Amino acid sequence: MIITRTPFRISFAGGGTDLPSFYREYGGGAVTSAAIDRFIHVLVNEKFDPAIRVAYSKTENVGSIDELQHGLVREALRLTQVHRAVEVHTIADIPGEGTGIGSSSSLTVGLLNALYTYKGEVVDAARLAEEACRIEINILHGTVGKQDQYIAAYGGLHYFEFRPDDSVRVRPIPLAQPDLDALSSHLSLFYTGTTRSSDPLLKEQSARTAANRETLERMREQATEMRDAFVSHDWRRAGQLLDEGWGLKRSLTTGISNDQIDEWYARGKDAGAWGGKITGAGGGGFLLLFHPPEKSHQVAQALSPLERMPVRIAPEGSRILMVHR
Repeated sequence: MIITRTPFRISFAGGGTDLPSFYREYGGGAVTSAAIDRFIHVLVNEKFDPAIRVAYSKTENVGSIDELQHGLVREALRLTQVHRAVEVHTIADIPGEGTGIGSSSSLTVGLLNALYTYKGEVVDAARLAEEACRIEINILHGTVGKQDQYIAAYGGLHYFEFRPDDSVRVRPIPLAQPDLDALSSHLSLFYTGTTRSSDPLLKEQSARTAANRETLERMREQATEMRDAFVSHDWRRAGQLLDEGWGLKRSLTTGISNDQIDEWYARGKDAGAWGGKITGAGGGGFLLLFHPPEKSHQVAQALSPLERMPVRIAPEGSRILMVHR
């Protein structure tokens, strides 16, 4: 039995520039993002018969990989050449699909890590991220970027550069643990109660890349400025960049925000938040707010009845918790 633990993520700046439609055509993309202390656990176990069993929100029992309906699991099994006599279980700390915290990519990275370990192979974070991207983008043809797979594999706080030739430069942001704790104390997540598939929004955004070029170029610049604000511990500046970035993100396409989200955001700012954003593609999921630590109670009260979820930066990416043979 193999168990892996893989973090979900939040992105602070540059989201959208990691889409191939932008970084391949306009000089590359850049994203500053962080893994958070909410995880998906993947369990892989040898099965007593030749069938394949996959348990997630539903359970599949099939005789071959081709029969699996769960595309990510099917293609991960195919890529790692685990063809029979296996069962896969997934358990997430918080609602995953449609919440904007990179759940699909975290699942893919964690599953690849578990399957390779199951086979007795050791793979590094770069390979896990690259192969997760291959499954989601090249094999399943999803309209997704690359940031989620990389932050899930590496963990911590990173600045990623997505180059026109499809290579990725991974640059950790050098904050000591006390500084990461200080950053975490400025963050609150609020679950909006609404989930939404990112695919329609990202397809429309990708189709509008040329029209949104100047906005996306500014968002790419923000990723660098956000990294610099973190390095200098300028938390107010980081919050202000988030606020600017949210305005830019809302302009990319319709459906990223709505009247209710706008109201919650305004209430959070009135209560002392410097800035924030809806995680992921938009339209629902989690509202991230960046505020002085002493304002966390006021911000939570202002957004009631939404429940505040404190969040910490998770220093590790996908890791193996247990190997039992």
